[in-house]
Amino acid sequence: MSDLTAFDPATDDLLVEVRGGVAQLTLNRPERLNALSPSMGRALGEALRIIKHDDAIGSVLLTGAGRGFCAGGDVARQAESAGGGGTPMPMERRVDELRAGQMAVSAAIFELPKPVLASIGGPAAGAGLSIALACDLRIGSDKALMTTAFAKVGFSGDYGGSWYLTQLVGMARAKELYFMSGKVGADEAHRLGLLNRVVAHDDLEAESLAWATEIADGPRIAHRFMKENINRAITADLRTALDAEAVAMSRAGQTEDHREGATAFMEKRDPAFRGR
Repeated sequence: MSDLTAFDPATDDLLVEVRGGVAQLTLNRPERLNALSPSMGRALGEALRIIKHDDAIGSVLLTGAGRGFCAGGDVARQAESAGGGGTPMPMERRVDELRAGQMAVSAAIFELPKPVLASIGGPAAGAGLSIALACDLRIGSDKALMTTAFAKVGFSGDYGGSWYLTQLVGMARAKELYFMSGKVGADEAHRLGLLNRVVAHDDLEAESLAWATEIADGPRIAHRFMKENINRAITADLRTALDAEAVAMSRAGQTEDHREGATAFMEKRDPAFRGR
């Protein structure tokens, strides 16, 4: 049984459901295109901390309620804060809060030792795009729309979006998308590598869950090492990557899943992995 089934998010802004070996996390402010709220961020961070050590979970499916994935920060709330009144927060405290909140959630998604899939059926803007890019894989409907959006409200960007986007599309295109805040539709997002798959809008929920389930049913320990290896490859030199691969390959070779996979291959049948 998953530890996540007992988790109470203490807010309606995040819905948590366990579907087989998949943890489905739904950003749930559809009336605001799932704009981020403090309670949503806290609940998301806590859910990820539980999932990290939950052996019943093999993958995470992150999606948004209603017609959008996530519109990013709550601009109305930001405008109210920027309007003055009250005592301004010291710069150092603001930086510390951003690091401990937004930036920590982004890192938790990217570093989670389980594959994370984003299911995008509409706008993913600003911090919402950054969160989607922190995920390992992204599946979008033909109504998916992506934009950095930060320049529109005079922000430079957060949640690691500038780093993720540069890794995916390169420096020049990332700068263009940040400076101009252009809107990228599903087909263009797929061409750029921002989306791994595009499906018909009505099929998005079923296709997303099927993909997440297929991954959850796979060799979970091997998936963990695969994710670590590929994440490391972004910054590591070849020799460091080779050394880490040697350790991971040796560890994966000791798992029950490896023995089952090898046996199934010889017997010409599908393997039945157990995550051990």
